[in-house]
Amino acid sequence: MFNPRPTVRYVAIAGHAPCAVVDDFLLDPDALVARAVAAQARFAVDPANYYPGPELDLGREAALRLDDFFIQHIRRALGAQRTISVAARLALATVAPFELHPLQRLCHRDCAGLAPGVGAAAAVVYLFDDARLGGTSFYRPTQGVDATARVLREAHAGIASEAHAPGYLTASNADFEQLCTIPAQFNRAIFYDGEIFHAAQIDNPALLHPDPARGRLTMNGFFRFRKRIA
Repeated sequence: MFNPRPTVRYVAIAGHAPCAVVDDFLLDPDALVARAVAAQARFAVDPANYYPGPELDLGREAALRLDDFFIQHIRRALGAQRTISVAARLALATVAPFELHPLQRLCHRDCAGLAPGVGAAAAVVYLFDDARLGGTSFYRPTQGVDATARVLREAHAGIASEAHAPGYLTASNADFEQLCTIPAQFNRAIFYDGEIFHAAQIDNPALLHPDPARGRLTMNGFFRFRKRIA
């Protein structure tokens, strides 16, 4: 399923582990796109995670194979020792900017509820040809922990801040500074520390489409792991 001889390059992210970038990630990316098209009716919105569109779980076998790749090629760079859990799903961003929940207008992290000694990582595989649909950007808070937590609590409660422009986050604002952007490319995968604030770089939301063959289709992976002891 995945390239057995990948070339992994790293993009530095200030204050964090680097983002690992792997081009030519899937051996047959078109087959996964075709699977998404065939299963389009089974995609569903999960309101619990605030992803701006429907998703489809890829099942345990795909998740374990993704974890095998993570173990062989990625985990050391992200400080992982042993995987605790892994999930893989297809996702299709479709929500129009004016329909976004206030929390969806911000960057986020994939590390809620981590126990001491436990880390998180995430992966995104871009499964669309049009790079204008956007890659992924990374951010850092401009305020302290308490102030940032308050911003996120208010957004979670549906309170839209005047400091945040309506629509997808694509640049620095009063609360978050954009550190870098990884451009999208068909069959490119990125792996990054789940404790980094990040957001899809959707500069052209008019291009979003509910057809997996035309829209911003990605394969997303989520890992929980025991941190490596230095």
